[in-house]
Amino acid sequence: MLVLRGLVGALFQWLVIAAFLILPAGIFAGEWAWARGWQYLAVYAALLFPAATAMAVFAPASLESRLRAPASAEQPRDDKIASAILFPALLLYMLFLPLDALVWQLLGVPPLWLSIAGLAVSAVAYLFVIWTLFTNSFAIPVVEDQSEAGQVLIDTGPYALVRHPMYLGMVCMFAGMGLWLGSMASLPLLLILVGAFALRIRAEEKTLLTTLPGYREYRERRRYRLFPFIW
Repeated sequence: MLVLRGLVGALFQWLVIAAFLILPAGIFAGEWAWARGWQYLAVYAALLFPAATAMAVFAPASLESRLRAPASAEQPRDDKIASAILFPALLLYMLFLPLDALVWQLLGVPPLWLSIAGLAVSAVAYLFVIWTLFTNSFAIPVVEDQSEAGQVLIDTGPYALVRHPMYLGMVCMFAGMGLWLGSMASLPLLLILVGAFALRIRAEEKTLLTTLPGYREYRERRRYRLFPFIW
């Protein structure tokens, strides 16, 4: 049953991304068969559905956490504000990609080698996100006190690199996506996503400092929130 729920959740995620890439390409550029878009979706599906299945089998608690609703009554006000900014920012970023790649080309088109590198980075970054989820079964979609659920501090695996590795993986995944799809302007636009993630990190750490034993000491050991050696 959990495998089926995971696959249904993965399908919903894939359909959302497909809609934000292919519909604008078709409506505004007449490119319903946009090769780069469909190729990216094929690669993403080849990673997404096996990952969902593997999580259901080998890390069911992690999958259960990710299948939770992206809002809750216990969600602090700071995270509600951050989520209200972050989720639309992610969707608008994806909407921008086909429009810029096929219509605007604000900063030109990346060379083929850079596009291929972008696809590779996006795939590896997605696997990094999955590694994070396997490592931390408390990575729910919202910020809330999980003391009653027995939340423990995770400081191994990707958490030995930065304090918020899933967000690092997502930023890199979207950066690579933009390059593969053909938008150089997507790179400076990433600053908006980074800012939205920074708001989410601020809300998350505020809660973790008061509810998760050992987090304050972990924050001192792992100085970098999102980008190694930068911030």
